[in-house]
Amino acid sequence: MEQPSQPKKWKFAILVWCFIYPIITLLSETLNPLMNDYPVPLRTFITSIILVPLMAFFYIPFINKRFCKWLNK
Repeated sequence: MEQPSQPKKWKFAILVWCFIYPIITLLSETLNPLMNDYPVPLRTFITSIILVPLMAFFYIPFINKRFCKWLNK
């Protein structure tokens, strides 16, 4: 039985970057003014608490479904 081909890692990395960059920018612009007095590790922690679930549950599945043909080409 033939296994489905794995997506090209460089293509997947580009797509993840294309989706993660605007989200990080948006989160930075909206949250940093509210967290200006927080230490950097805490700001990073809060941002990652928001960003990781967004990527894991919404963006990565969307990227895999929407760009499947291109990723495996």
